[in-house]
Amino acid sequence: MKTLFAGALALTMSAGGAWAQDALTLQLKWVTQAQFAGYYVAKDKGFYEAEGLDVTINPGGPDIAPEQVIAGGGADVITTWMAAGLAARERGVPLVNIAQPFKRGGLQVNCLIENGIESTDDFVGKTMGVWFFGNEYPFYAWMASLGIETDGADDNGVTVIKQAFSADPLLQGQADCISTMTYNEYRQILQGGIGEEELVTFNYLEEGFGMLEDGLYVLEDRLEDPAFKEQMVRFVRASMQGWKYAEENPEEAAQIVLDNDATGAQTLDHQIYMMGEVAKLTAGTDGALDPADYEQTVATLLSAVSPDNPAITEEPSGAWTHEITDLALQ
Repeated sequence: MKTLFAGALALTMSAGGAWAQDALTLQLKWVTQAQFAGYYVAKDKGFYEAEGLDVTINPGGPDIAPEQVIAGGGADVITTWMAAGLAARERGVPLVNIAQPFKRGGLQVNCLIENGIESTDDFVGKTMGVWFFGNEYPFYAWMASLGIETDGADDNGVTVIKQAFSADPLLQGQADCISTMTYNEYRQILQGGIGEEELVTFNYLEEGFGMLEDGLYVLEDRLEDPAFKEQMVRFVRASMQGWKYAEENPEEAAQIVLDNDATGAQTLDHQIYMMGEVAKLTAGTDGALDPADYEQTVATLLSAVSPDNPAITEEPSGAWTHEITDLALQ
């Protein structure tokens, strides 16, 4: 394999010894924000260019599914949560995780203590705001483990409302608990006038139902091409360089993100906060997926009680590889 890699590597070099510029498109899971700072930093600081890559970063949004984009040929590599990646794989889009920059997940649930919630024993009869589009699976797995119905039954259930990607349902009194990310909606709650002492927080990882978030995925058949594999090696190496730079320079990374936000919707203050929280999730990893984290994600998804839309129905096979990170990080 190393001989094959070296041969492909040589083919990408020009006569003068510089990298040929290979064009790649990265499709993000969500809008331009510090959640993706490592990629914007890698582009801005010239890490991709130094690896001979011309990377286009396409932001996502509520109407953009990265899995559909890459299936349609609109991207070479995507960021997505593993739940969505594995669900897509089972449904015929053969995605493979080639790197995992996020070691820990930021998904949690915040509830108002004044509404009578201090522990999971207090959930029955309450209204829970839940994100869907693949983000609902750990919630259903968690509720199933607690023996709580999710059909709104007062005697042993909760009422589930589909939550937009904001803290409004809690702030406006529409829900007793909502989904939040440590680096985003949680702060929105605080900025809305609710203090930390008024909240109880349930972290999915601590509850035993964590899922891997924000991994890098490509189509399986493209990994059969040595030239593409070699490009991904360079891409992952430069991307992880970007992530580590962002961790060490959060304010500069936040400004780089802001400079790349074409919508003008972001603020420097919030991006600095977000970068600080995201750095806690990427810290301590070189980008190689931990098989134990993968197994926890799979176990969570298989135990999720969502009969109308199960994430996966059987143990996946071939859904991740260390081949790219082994070469990129050696």
